[in-house]
Amino acid sequence: MSEEWSNLIGGKWTGAEAGKTLNSLNPADPGEVVGVVPASGKVDVDKAVRAARDAYEGWRLTPAPKRGEVLFRAAELIKENKEKLGRLVTREMGKVLAEGLGDVQEAIDMAYYMAGEGRRLSGETVPSELPFKDCKSVRVSIGVFALITPWNFPTAIPAWKIFPALISGNTVVFKPSRFTPVAATRLVELIAEAGVPPGVLNLVNGTGDEIGEYLATHPGVDGVSFTGSTAVGEKLARICSGLDKEISCEMGGKNPIIVMDDARMELAVEGALWGGFGTTGQRCTAASRVIVHEKVYDRFLEMFTNAAKKLRLGNGLSRTTDVGPLINDSQLKKVLNYIEIGKNEGARLVTGGRSCTDGDLEKGYFIEPTVFSEVSPSMRIAREEIFGPVVSVIRARDLKDAIGIANGVEYGLSTSIYTSDVNNSAVAERDLDAGIVYINAPTIGAEIQLPFGGTKKSGLGRKEAGGRGGALDMFTKWKVVYRDFSNRLQKAQIDKD
Repeated sequence: MSEEWSNLIGGKWTGAEAGKTLNSLNPADPGEVVGVVPASGKVDVDKAVRAARDAYEGWRLTPAPKRGEVLFRAAELIKENKEKLGRLVTREMGKVLAEGLGDVQEAIDMAYYMAGEGRRLSGETVPSELPFKDCKSVRVSIGVFALITPWNFPTAIPAWKIFPALISGNTVVFKPSRFTPVAATRLVELIAEAGVPPGVLNLVNGTGDEIGEYLATHPGVDGVSFTGSTAVGEKLARICSGLDKEISCEMGGKNPIIVMDDARMELAVEGALWGGFGTTGQRCTAASRVIVHEKVYDRFLEMFTNAAKKLRLGNGLSRTTDVGPLINDSQLKKVLNYIEIGKNEGARLVTGGRSCTDGDLEKGYFIEPTVFSEVSPSMRIAREEIFGPVVSVIRARDLKDAIGIANGVEYGLSTSIYTSDVNNSAVAERDLDAGIVYINAPTIGAEIQLPFGGTKKSGLGRKEAGGRGGALDMFTKWKVVYRDFSNRLQKAQIDKD
């Protein structure tokens, strides 16, 4: 029997009102049901939003350091359960165990970081132009937030949203992806165990079609934080803007690695391999384009292809696995379709390109690590997000040409350059149009103490994660306070003598 999991609404674990359920499957072996979760409907969303609204006033007025203590306890509990939760992430999402554990570590890091913000949440105090008057700005909470997350980071991305929302004094209704609900539910269990009051954190499992848009546009919701596809994010942003709701959307990417002729080639190959095939290419920051200086193009391609051929496919729980499965059959078909598009466009398929059904791979959603060469920047495989283990290697004449190719897509999330020339790195840092730039490192590896997010169609609204301009700007609003203790009417800009 598969383990059954529940929604969390108003501090109580409960099934869906209609009694419907969803199965979460192991993508390495879809015959294995990882768990069964409620298939929530609109009635369940209504209850969760009402619970969050009822709990808001008490949580808002809880001193931020006390809220931080709850988050600190959550961090400790997640840390104690890291191994089990990491294995659950791997079983449910498919990524290799080291990445599953890394997924959980991000949640731990974010919990500790945001717990510390409970003693900061800083504004500023500035001098007044008038005597016997002081001026300050403070962060205040916004209200009830809808948090909607994808399947590729089932603990990290929820943590990026839940912990800054809670430390800021907001209450939450969280809807994880229907494809990785069990890991997300287990995360919520641990946060609830840490002592979050009833109704402050609510969980509704279900499909995006059934409850995603309904939750985001619910009249009892004050703000929305969404991570997912560009199409869905742009739709939600248009709707929410008409409803005067705060919304932040982290969406797609078509991320480039530039390899200059003076790069350390072994390092660049290693980075492109990790950037392109880590998490089976199922990251918004995956390096699906490698733009290589024409002087070293052939050498890089040979080294990169040979390395890609050595990657071992398999169940992420196996220590010998380098690349796990895709999340589901729909994603498998999408990636295979893009491979056919690439071949029909005239790109050269250098290695990979096939689904794998041999031996232990028979039941899962596996595709060989795939490399295309002789790719034109105008080809669809060089412009559209594939979200799979497919990398296009593109030739560039020089740095200016490479940056032009890198910037010449509708996305702008993460970029990278490999070079030994400090001047090249400075120009790339200045001119690459993206939210994140890596120098001599791949396009994946963001750390939680800095903002995370992109430009163009990669992101709308505030950024995720920590640091100035990060998630706290999404989950708080500014209030300016002027206090006059002169005991007389003073007129700013007028009483200047």
